[in-house]
Amino acid sequence: MSIRAAAVVAASLALGCATTQQTKMSAQEKESACTFLGPSVCAELSSTPPPGRFSSAAVSSSGEPVAELRYVDTEAPWTQYHKVLLSPITFWGGDDTSLSPSDQQKLAEYFYQVVEKQLATRFELVQEPGPGTLTIQCALIDAQTATPILRTISMVIPQARALATLKYVATGTYAFVGGATAEVKILDSLSHRVLAAGVDRRMGGGALTTAAQWQLGDAENAMNAWATQLTDRLGAWTSGT
Repeated sequence: MSIRAAAVVAASLALGCATTQQTKMSAQEKESACTFLGPSVCAELSSTPPPGRFSSAAVSSSGEPVAELRYVDTEAPWTQYHKVLLSPITFWGGDDTSLSPSDQQKLAEYFYQVVEKQLATRFELVQEPGPGTLTIQCALIDAQTATPILRTISMVIPQARALATLKYVATGTYAFVGGATAEVKILDSLSHRVLAAGVDRRMGGGALTTAAQWQLGDAENAMNAWATQLTDRLGAWTSGT
């Protein structure tokens, strides 16, 4: 079997199980990260894993990078934090965003709900700053809708599915999918010291279960993945594992 044929087979397997996948951000998208995080935090972001036990910041349980760009304060007293103050999540799309204001609000509210639900499984959620409390600030930078009908056709009809697989091999993304870009900043709630930050972009994967979902389903799947990864990482760092 040729290398390219093997790649097609591997992509086909991924196409059958992944609901969302990380994708590379463009230089312009990386530049826009400073809008929410601010230039001082943006300057600390790196694609290089942090040292020691914090190298887990770089890879999720599935083996893929958690965030394309990230920063972790490895000197912070992580194990003292057991509470979380989750700030309202905002949408930071530019003037060229294709999302309507109502869809922007729906996605921001959905993002907050899934992050809140996941964090509640590991932390006490509070409404005020205090000792041992992390402030988590998230922003949805933009989101893209999947193309109706064509998305379903590309995943259900065998010939179209094969073409979608080839597109994945060539470009790293599937045809007609949607997606989203998000940023997170984690601070000490009292001192406002930045303890961690990240920027990531995810697009729709190839799971058949997503073939007939609504146009913003891929964006929602990305948020589900971010909420789980954020909680897993914070749970590991604050427990000392």
